[in-house]
Amino acid sequence: MTTTAPTRPDGAGPTPSDVVAEAARRRTFAVISHPDAGKSTLTEALALHARVIGQAGAVHGKAGRRGTVSDWMDMEKARGISITSAALQFSYRDTVVNLLDTPGHADFSEDTYRVLTAVDAAVMLVDAAKGLEAQTMKLFAVCRHRGIPVVTVVNKWDRPGKDALELMDEVAERTGLTPTPLTWPVGIAGDFRGVLDRRDGGYRRYTRTAGGATVAPEELLSPAEAAAREPDAWARACEEADLLAATAGEHDQDLFLSGVTTPVLFASAISNFGVGALLDVLVDLAPAPAGRPDTDGVPRPVDAPFSAFVFKVQSGMDAAHRDRLAYVRICSGVFERGMVVTHGPTGRPFATKYAQHVFGRERESIDVAYPGDVVGLVNASALHVGDTLYAGRPVAFPPLTTFAPEHFAVVRSLETAKHKQFRRGIEQLESEGVVQVLRSDRRGEQAPVFAVVGPMQFEVATHRMEHEFSAPVRLEPLPYTLAMRTDEASVAGITATTGTEVVQRSDGELLALFTNKWVMGVVRNGKPQLTLEPLVAAQLG
Repeated sequence: MTTTAPTRPDGAGPTPSDVVAEAARRRTFAVISHPDAGKSTLTEALALHARVIGQAGAVHGKAGRRGTVSDWMDMEKARGISITSAALQFSYRDTVVNLLDTPGHADFSEDTYRVLTAVDAAVMLVDAAKGLEAQTMKLFAVCRHRGIPVVTVVNKWDRPGKDALELMDEVAERTGLTPTPLTWPVGIAGDFRGVLDRRDGGYRRYTRTAGGATVAPEELLSPAEAAAREPDAWARACEEADLLAATAGEHDQDLFLSGVTTPVLFASAISNFGVGALLDVLVDLAPAPAGRPDTDGVPRPVDAPFSAFVFKVQSGMDAAHRDRLAYVRICSGVFERGMVVTHGPTGRPFATKYAQHVFGRERESIDVAYPGDVVGLVNASALHVGDTLYAGRPVAFPPLTTFAPEHFAVVRSLETAKHKQFRRGIEQLESEGVVQVLRSDRRGEQAPVFAVVGPMQFEVATHRMEHEFSAPVRLEPLPYTLAMRTDEASVAGITATTGTEVVQRSDGELLALFTNKWVMGVVRNGKPQLTLEPLVAAQLG
């Protein structure tokens, strides 16, 4: 969709009240889940229901179905997973929805963390058969840490799975949130007929379509009609709904926004069952953008002059042009294509000549954007993850933290004559956050260290070095499994112990590497005066 600014008779631009009104129409959210819970399929189903696309396709669906439009990298298509992030904007009812797709694989949780800094709500997708899995809980911890309200969707109800009440107990026990189901399944897992809508008491009955490629027809029946059509399944659903009502399972908007409760919906993304209900819930209940706190903790109002921050940088999305795209989240004011803003870290002017909405390889130029919107700035080589852009009064937003890496490898060029391509590729991957790049005097500039959360990040990095930068590399694994933040005064004391090394990250931080927790314990207990501070992943558990 193409967004245009409100038209005023005098030809002037949007007023502060226009900005407030436009921000109130925005809903910006991401979907979080464990791999294989159906996140990319749900993304497609939401786009389908909003009439953004005409036919859905899942990367791991039946033969002949298309790959999801949000998965564009070769490795994504080959493996049926999301590695990169995508942003999709569409209109639904009178609302502008910004859906940020995220990597589903655990190895890319740092990229997902960055995406979660740019949203106002999250949809937690739960596999009906597997319940709350490890990666789901890790990402939920990030949402809780950031105060992001969470809507829970129990997916794959058309397949055999756990009992619905059992899943509600699991959500309550493991997240600490009180589940407040808005819909309740009619039919057990594996026999999904429709849902009891607890908001109006009606029965929404679904009908399958061929391969789930089009919107599933929905029939709204009264309780009496439901009892006549599905006597046993409807009676069970009503009994369980009554149990929920007796155990404080009712939605309260203030408790939801404050992170005490989570609304719950039952769905089958692959069949497009319950997806429309999710869109309605996001429009009705998810929060609109609010003032984002600066580094001093003072919120910058949405009607203040323009401000935004970079949460994602990606290159190689257009093989013909080798361009570099920076995703920015608008925090305040109006973005207008071509405007010149200030680049916070350098204080230099930055021209926004090429601005686009980007979803997979699909692109559309954007002329204006408001708080909550995500804009892709093309060929933004000066921008890095965490940078602030602003107009008018200067503002700096808190830097984006990085996950603690758990895997380390020395990277060496296989073709010494291509040292320029090697250096350019390393710098590009580092600036995008594909890997953390660590350096030390011991190894020199020609043998930096890649540090990652999961091993698949190594595969992505080596694949891109060879195919995108024409600089094939060899990785030599290092024995370290743990990184802690340290300082210059502590270096000698740390490296005196076998199984340690101190390296420097590109942001200037010194990291102490240890082969295991036992070695770190020896150093910490023997020399308690040394600086050893955990990175964010350790803090979030």
